[in-house]
Amino acid sequence: MSVEQARLARAYLLRVAEPPARELAQLVTAHGPVAAAELVRSGQAPGRVRAETEARAQLDRAERDLEEAAAVGAELVIPEDDGWPAWPLLALDVAARAGVRWAGQPLGLWVRGRIDLDACTERAVALVGARASSGYGDHHAAEFAYGLTGRGFTVLSGAAYGIDGAAHRGSLAAGGPTIAVLGCGPDVHYPAGHVRLLDQVAEQGAVVSEYPPGTQPARHRFLVRNRLIAALASGTVVIEAGARSGARNTASTAGALGKVVMAVPGPVSSASSAGCNQLIRARDALLVSGVAEIVEAVGPIGSAMTTVDGPRRPTDDLGPQTLRVHEALRVDQGQSAGEIAVSAGIPLDRARVLLTELEGGGFASRLGQGWVRTRVRQESAEARVSAQAECQRAEG
Repeated sequence: MSVEQARLARAYLLRVAEPPARELAQLVTAHGPVAAAELVRSGQAPGRVRAETEARAQLDRAERDLEEAAAVGAELVIPEDDGWPAWPLLALDVAARAGVRWAGQPLGLWVRGRIDLDACTERAVALVGARASSGYGDHHAAEFAYGLTGRGFTVLSGAAYGIDGAAHRGSLAAGGPTIAVLGCGPDVHYPAGHVRLLDQVAEQGAVVSEYPPGTQPARHRFLVRNRLIAALASGTVVIEAGARSGARNTASTAGALGKVVMAVPGPVSSASSAGCNQLIRARDALLVSGVAEIVEAVGPIGSAMTTVDGPRRPTDDLGPQTLRVHEALRVDQGQSAGEIAVSAGIPLDRARVLLTELEGGGFASRLGQGWVRTRVRQESAEARVSAQAECQRAEG
């Protein structure tokens, strides 16, 4: 059996069974995708498999699905490929063997993007939350995504309005890959208001779906895709969620898969944070309030030791001596290089070099015969995301 034969067989099987097709997945494990496809097509599959597939068994669109996917820049990634994310998805197998009905690995994943799915899910965090999010939720989703991306993590979410969209934009603003997992085909732009956002996600990361091209969104499909978001990530952070919501469903799924579940506390008067507060109160989620705490929960041992918590300051990247010179500067009165050198405890020649560097970085300026500190505006990830959104609207 060649990899391409397996791909064609799995494309057929993804079309004829509605995920998660647990019985069909077991048949594929036992006989391989090509043999399993022939059993389904011929009507000779076991009774439980026929129950999952008989309604569409004669709907053989495998080649057409592969062509339609290629037309939008997508491909079918399968377990036989080197880029298959086997390790994170193993949790679904473990849960299935434990009797969890909704578990079981996907037969394949339609991926629109240029990233290696396996490599990008080695360090991944899911950020999920309410569609009708508040400014509080959007701010933290963007900030967390920006910070996590800067620390080498891939941010996953579901491309919905609200928290999902803010998380994707925060990751994109940081220049890193982000993964959007859909409850529809990879060629279906849903929601309609996120057409441009999904295109950007595909350019810098990946749009992923278990559903073949043309599959329209449905409520049950979003619940099914939640298990993929939870499985592909090392941990899930619920930023805002109502008492009953899809985000809480994702959190429960992540917990059942043995993944780390985290939640951001919110105001007790906010309905949007009721689900998060309940998760924390019931000890079903770890309380997190910053990127450092998320990294500490899901990152390698010791990774939080080198993580700066909270928003980065403009001076965070300055060296020790440069920072001392910067702190010696005054905002309201110019000082000579000699005065600054004495105040900073640094030789005059070295102080002059560092003052020039600070001037080049916008941290200092000459005022007459003296030097003064320049006020540098601290830009948050939320501001960067807002600017990016404005650019998107301008582009149409």
